[in-house]
Amino acid sequence: MGTWPLLVDFECSILRRDELTPAAERAGAVLRGNVPAPAIERLPAALRGLWKPLNRIAARNIDRLLELLPGQSPLLLVVGGGTIGNGVSAAYADPRVQVVGFDIVGSPHTQFVADAHQIPLADRSADAVLVQAVLEHVLDPGCVVAEIHRVLKDDGLVYAETPFLQQVHAGAYDFTRFTASGHRFLFRRFDELDAGSVAGPGTQLLWSVDYLIRGLTRTATAGRVVRAALFWLRLLDVLIPREYQADNASAFYFLGRKRDRDMSPEEIVAYYPGAQTGRARPWREAP
Repeated sequence: MGTWPLLVDFECSILRRDELTPAAERAGAVLRGNVPAPAIERLPAALRGLWKPLNRIAARNIDRLLELLPGQSPLLLVVGGGTIGNGVSAAYADPRVQVVGFDIVGSPHTQFVADAHQIPLADRSADAVLVQAVLEHVLDPGCVVAEIHRVLKDDGLVYAETPFLQQVHAGAYDFTRFTASGHRFLFRRFDELDAGSVAGPGTQLLWSVDYLIRGLTRTATAGRVVRAALFWLRLLDVLIPREYQADNASAFYFLGRKRDRDMSPEEIVAYYPGAQTGRARPWREAP
């Protein structure tokens, strides 16, 4: 398929060969310059920043991940790496790191095409995995995280960002959302090095206003214009304490290290980081 190896077991995958081929042709057209860049990419940098500001949380966490990577030429696997994610460019710029990306569509940033439910790498072959804004788009996030755990070396690292309160943003290919506790439980076979909100209630409100205007006007363009005009709502995030962000965040991040032990039910209930602590009950207590 084009210049990218197609490493998909179609008998066990939800992906279909006849769906991937047209996608590859579109990707090849983009590489050849036959398809114009999205409108937002053609705007001046200052205006693009109003719509999609730098993800400083990701940039900070990627810097930390790079510091934790061992030895020379560590392998960083990027799941859903068709584009370079917001705030993670330092990983691609680090000459010490071998970045290997894959997606269901080939791009200049991917080495092969594959299904994240069946990562075509050997056990314990990667030093770290980056999975940013991907797990909401897979049918079985638990299966994908299990695959990430499998391909990581002992004590390997994972960095993930996943939505909590965001509207549908990939049509039929948007499936799942996670609370802070749900996101932690998804990575229950990892030690937590850090976790928290990527974007808080102000950003979440901005998403809601955008989609409200889309619904009222029946056009996504109007929503985007209003979203750009109300960019300052994001600034409210810094005023919200961490525990209140946990109950009302736009998205969460998790930075962890591989381990072999699962979290227990008691541990995940005790983990809850939000502001509603007085409502927690022992997990065995009858309703």
